[in-house]
Amino acid sequence: MSLKLAQSCNLCGRQCKSSICNPKSEIKVSSYTVHHGEEPMISGTRGSGAIFFTNCNMRCVYCQNYEISQNGHGNIKSKEELADIMLILQKKQCHNINLVSPTHFMPQILESIKIAIADGLKIPVVYNTNGYDSLELLKELDGMINIYMPDFKYSDNEMAKKYSGADNYVETAKAGIAEMLRQVGPRNLLVRHLVLPNRISGTFEVLDFLASIATDIRVSLMAQYSPQHKASQHKELNRKISALEYNETVEYLQNKGFENAYIQELISTDFYLPDFMSDEPFKM
Repeated sequence: MSLKLAQSCNLCGRQCKSSICNPKSEIKVSSYTVHHGEEPMISGTRGSGAIFFTNCNMRCVYCQNYEISQNGHGNIKSKEELADIMLILQKKQCHNINLVSPTHFMPQILESIKIAIADGLKIPVVYNTNGYDSLELLKELDGMINIYMPDFKYSDNEMAKKYSGADNYVETAKAGIAEMLRQVGPRNLLVRHLVLPNRISGTFEVLDFLASIATDIRVSLMAQYSPQHKASQHKELNRKISALEYNETVEYLQNKGFENAYIQELISTDFYLPDFMSDEPFKM
């Protein structure tokens, strides 16, 4: 990856050129673990090798990991140390290396991946992102990433700006997801969407876009929202979603003709649909 891209910090949709997410150009890792909480195609039976990176290029007011993403809790790692972490997770028989919130560290992470491959890394690499990645960055990743797992958080830029501090989020996410699809195809693209209360996330429009580019991409419609961090300061966000709110999005998803999707069970017992995606983990 071009050092110019890293130094000018055109890595995400923010295009700030000031490296506010990673001012010292260092890799900072919060933790790494064998993670069983991802979608079945990622976690499989032996878990995903998740590496959680510190800081984030978005500022979601409801972030459940704000101590990591916004308060900067973590430890600096060299490229060689990060490569060693990947190999440790492979030795633990993880299905993949899951890079969680990696955007602002990707020039350094790519160097670590190359070191790890030279030392025997063979399992797939998952790019687990909030969807706020620049096209310039994604094109540099072509051929290095096996599975893309982006969020598509909002269909309205005003909502993205208000609740996540992200300008031009919708255009950035759409262009990025289309590029990811071009690189790895529908089988290796899993788009996540967290349903927010009061239709703030614009789920119908998100699903409209995804269906317009491919109905055979993998979609995860998530229901686990709870008011965290600063969400209590926003009345419209200060509650969990209702069964009605989630179920209407599930029905809409099914009517759009998606072939591979995950949905979740709510506490409500009057309406439940199981997921209809294979639980087989991705294999090279």
